[in-house]
Amino acid sequence: MAEEAENQIQLEVFSSGIAIITLNRPKALNALTRDMLTRLAELFQELDQRPAVKVIILTGAGRAFSAGVDLTAATAVFKGDVKNQDKDTVAQMERCRKPIIGAINGLCITAGFEIALTCDILVASTTAKFIDTHAKFGIFPSWGLSQKLSRVIGPHRARQVSLTAEPVDAQTAEKWGLVNQVVNPTELLDTAKAIAKAILKNQERMTLKYKAIINDGFRLPFGEALKLEKERAHEYYAGMKPEDFAAMQDFIAGRSSKPAKPTSKL
Repeated sequence: MAEEAENQIQLEVFSSGIAIITLNRPKALNALTRDMLTRLAELFQELDQRPAVKVIILTGAGRAFSAGVDLTAATAVFKGDVKNQDKDTVAQMERCRKPIIGAINGLCITAGFEIALTCDILVASTTAKFIDTHAKFGIFPSWGLSQKLSRVIGPHRARQVSLTAEPVDAQTAEKWGLVNQVVNPTELLDTAKAIAKAILKNQERMTLKYKAIINDGFRLPFGEALKLEKERAHEYYAGMKPEDFAAMQDFIAGRSSKPAKPTSKL
């Protein structure tokens, strides 16, 4: 089963620093089995620890991003070791320090929707449809959809999406701020790669820290989030050495073609 899961979750790593994970079970609309979810969790753990990987793109093969959990194997997923964080895809995505770009190429349903919401940036094709079927099939949400969606699009729209189980098309998703942009299907992966390359042009150390402060602060009340930003800024500058400031000045002035390397392991 592990070998099958590896075929159903494909990984490409490029010398540029971009890694692409593809859900590859197109005949089943990339419906997720327990083995696939475990493999995804393992991959995000692995890529987070690989220095050569800077940005991760997650997409699906065929006409779906993911139709959610494979309901023929639902018992194994819902009654499995749900408290094991190492095998929890969403938990490992949330822990991943690297930026994650979701390239949503079609149907994005329930568990697939929850995985998409865990990405840092979302690009959707014009064929994308976001659907929450928890209420329809009597599945209790456990990967954050009931809380994250309302924080992204507002509670009134989130209630409509989740309580009606009706699809949200790509254009509406963009209008509501659920996705960053919508492109033609043939342009989807190239657009995601272009965003990844733009991220790669920046200073890696600060990119990782910036993602962390945005995500950590978003979970807090606004006043506490501002306090957290101030604390981390003081910690960051207190740890900088004279050569770090010189490298920063060189980079700003354009005298260095590459961002300064971090002085400590993140």
